[in-house]
Amino acid sequence: MEKFQKVTGIAAPMPLVNIDTDMIIPKVFLKTIKRSGLGVNLFDEMRYDRKGNELPDFVLNKPQYREASILVAGDNFGCGSSREHAPWALADFGIKVIVSTSFADIFFNNCFKNGMLPIVLPQEQVDLLMKDAEKGANARMTVDLENQQITTSDGVTIPFEVDAFKKHCLLNGLDDIGLTLEKVSAIDTFEAQSAQSRPWV
Repeated sequence: MEKFQKVTGIAAPMPLVNIDTDMIIPKVFLKTIKRSGLGVNLFDEMRYDRKGNELPDFVLNKPQYREASILVAGDNFGCGSSREHAPWALADFGIKVIVSTSFADIFFNNCFKNGMLPIVLPQEQVDLLMKDAEKGANARMTVDLENQQITTSDGVTIPFEVDAFKKHCLLNGLDDIGLTLEKVSAIDTFEAQSAQSRPWV
């Protein structure tokens, strides 16, 4: 997993509430176990018509938001089923940060495990960021994980909270496998001692 320290980029405004995982990545695309290639189907039913043509009014289809790396969303983002394909699709599209007033628990934790930073803020601060995101490609935000703050295009700084352990994992690029590999020396020692004390195993 890539280390996450600071992101400066375009923020896309998506004020819809209760965006569930089926809206993020419809079930028809859950056949793969690969994390790559799902970005093209992100928000598929909102991005395309039945013939596969882009819907120009959808935010991520607009020229100014095609390269968005930050998503400012409505309340209860990521609700619904627990499919990990949802954060895979967002990450594959290029989204690195999602800001909302609340997230579904499983989706929230899956974001950290896939190198993304979900940030919970009060409604008035989300509204401020939403308004800033509506300015388009010229309004670039900076999300600084180390210092736990968001800086708007106008220079307004908004602090945010993040769990210390999850922060450590993102800063160091550690997913569950990476955390296990940090203990590889202790694991090897245990296995060697176990082989000596219980050679029949």
